[in-house]
Amino acid sequence: MLLFGRLLGELMQRVGQPEVMGQLIAGIVIGPSVFGAITPELYKVVFPDVAAQTKMIDAISQIGILMLLVLTGIETDLKLVAKVRSTAFFTSVAGIVFPFACGYAVGQYLPDAMIPDPTKRFVTSLFIATALSISSVKIVAMVIMEVGFLRRTVGQIILASAILDDTIGWIIIAVIGGLATAGKVDITGVAGAFGGTIAFLAVSFLLGRRAVAFVIRWINDNLAIEMPVITVILILMIGMSLITDWIGVHTVLGAFVVGILVGESPILTRHIEEQLRGLIIGFFAPVFFAVAGREIDLSVLKNLDQIGYALAFIGIASVGKIVGCYVGALLGRLDHRSGLAVALGMNARGSTEVIVATIGLSLGVLNRDIFTLIVVMAIATTLVTPPLLRWALMRIPPSGEEKKRLEREEAEATEFLPNVERLLVTADSSANGAMASLLAGRLAGSLGMTTTVVEASKHKKKEPKVKPGEIVKQQAEITVQSNLGNDEIPDATPTVVVEQAEKKEVVATALETAQKGFEMLCLGLDTASINGHGDPVAEILSSFEGLSLVALSKGKGIKEKNVENLSVLLPTIGADYSMRAAEIAVALVKGGFGRITAFHVEPRLSELDVLRHPDEVRTAGRRLLKDIEKLGKRQGVKVVPCKRTSADANKAILKEAKSGDYDLVVMGVKMRPGETVFFGKSAAALSDRSPISVLFVNS
Repeated sequence: MLLFGRLLGELMQRVGQPEVMGQLIAGIVIGPSVFGAITPELYKVVFPDVAAQTKMIDAISQIGILMLLVLTGIETDLKLVAKVRSTAFFTSVAGIVFPFACGYAVGQYLPDAMIPDPTKRFVTSLFIATALSISSVKIVAMVIMEVGFLRRTVGQIILASAILDDTIGWIIIAVIGGLATAGKVDITGVAGAFGGTIAFLAVSFLLGRRAVAFVIRWINDNLAIEMPVITVILILMIGMSLITDWIGVHTVLGAFVVGILVGESPILTRHIEEQLRGLIIGFFAPVFFAVAGREIDLSVLKNLDQIGYALAFIGIASVGKIVGCYVGALLGRLDHRSGLAVALGMNARGSTEVIVATIGLSLGVLNRDIFTLIVVMAIATTLVTPPLLRWALMRIPPSGEEKKRLEREEAEATEFLPNVERLLVTADSSANGAMASLLAGRLAGSLGMTTTVVEASKHKKKEPKVKPGEIVKQQAEITVQSNLGNDEIPDATPTVVVEQAEKKEVVATALETAQKGFEMLCLGLDTASINGHGDPVAEILSSFEGLSLVALSKGKGIKEKNVENLSVLLPTIGADYSMRAAEIAVALVKGGFGRITAFHVEPRLSELDVLRHPDEVRTAGRRLLKDIEKLGKRQGVKVVPCKRTSADANKAILKEAKSGDYDLVVMGVKMRPGETVFFGKSAAALSDRSPISVLFVNS
């Protein structure tokens, strides 16, 4: 199963088809339809009719269903649904209602010989209707990514509609599954299952987000065993699945909701997804889809009647879905071309239908004949979707606001800060500590980062006079509250966790905490000079691998009242790491009323070595200045470009810092190897003689 599933998955990928199609086909090839028909004796050796083996494979397959739903939930973007909710709602609902009605009619008119239990025709019809009506968000996402339209507006509408489609579909399946288990139409039971489902979803999304985020962070930060977060997610998956089973709906809903809650967690989402994806894609998915493929009995297509049924399933499912989604898209105020693209994209079925059909088969409301017809329909609709969708999408060129958004997103893809999830602050009661805490709170609020603050005090049991943790919390909350309605700033105040450490242990505590998954560090410790020997800052910086910010309070310092109106001097001499400093400066000013002066100092031509191509040196510096200006424009921050030519860059930067009306210097640096902190001559000059506070951004 693993060998053929992965090999045929690779083959499908190479011809532009989703990998799951290869895994399904692998199941057909190694199943009774091909392998079993060619060499029945060898087939029995490989797949003996032994109860223990059958149960083992079934168990792996059932766990595989739940884990696939967790992964699907993690990839579900609720913010995306919110942005295009109106169009997605009409598209999804109409795209379910039309084919659902068609599928139910099919179930009602199928001959008794094709129904596993004619007394359960109603439930069988509901399963067929559901299988013909919902799309596979995984397949839709794969197809949109494959044709390069994931970030296009029409691509987002397709994906958002598929997410809603999938969610509604799993609720329907969960309720129908409970109905099938009861064995009869029990209005009270159905009402209870439906009410229980609504209550379960309400509690999960109202309370579950913070609870899951807290559990993930606490487990990650406090347990020493390997991969504890993966274990707790699997426990949550099984626990929530048992709850949905208890309220009378199928286990898949619990797994899907857990996936959404994990995906909404503001911590370690990419890391978790990578670990889970490796486990699922490498083992569970090939086994599950191979098991599903083995259930397909192509011998049911040996006569014209059965082939006719298969074609009817494909035709009814496709026409119902395309017409329904097209009408819904038009109701959602899309134009004809976009509506057609959405309808064609939503016709991809794939894995979802296989899971639905597998559930129906396990509950006894579907037999192998109907199972095979549904899976053949799923394979056929998925295989034709990529070329049809590619044709439709290429007829919709980007324009206006969409074009600007795509250009902005392309530029942001190269930035550092959008990928930062956690910020570590290490600060004491000094002026440097207060400054670092204020700026860190501003960053946490504007970027929505989960933040941990290590407070350094003389004695661990005594709280410091100036509490960095409280400053970070307050400033993050102020930043969020003062920018409500600004799409660039998160609506919720991020989580801030405070840890205590004695001054003599601050280095060890900071480095130990940093091992728990932090990409950025903000330091505010009491040091006479950041170039001093034996400085704890040097020890921390030399061991931390991410981006580090070093706060140096000078002059009047940074006060809480002027954080929202920061006037920032951003000096650069053309080094590439200056863009990291620019990102930090923009994030500090974003959403406020401050401004940034991008101050570029370039050497005189006579100072440049001919061998270094002086024109290239100057061009690179000027290009950097333009890039900083574009960054500010994208984030709605005022950036004033300023260029100077000087033989001494250090003097020019100091002169500007003294003459201008600035509150803060933000400078990109790169620490030189050694036992002391040395960021270069320009940084040393600023640390010694700057009249205003300095924030060094160390790449």
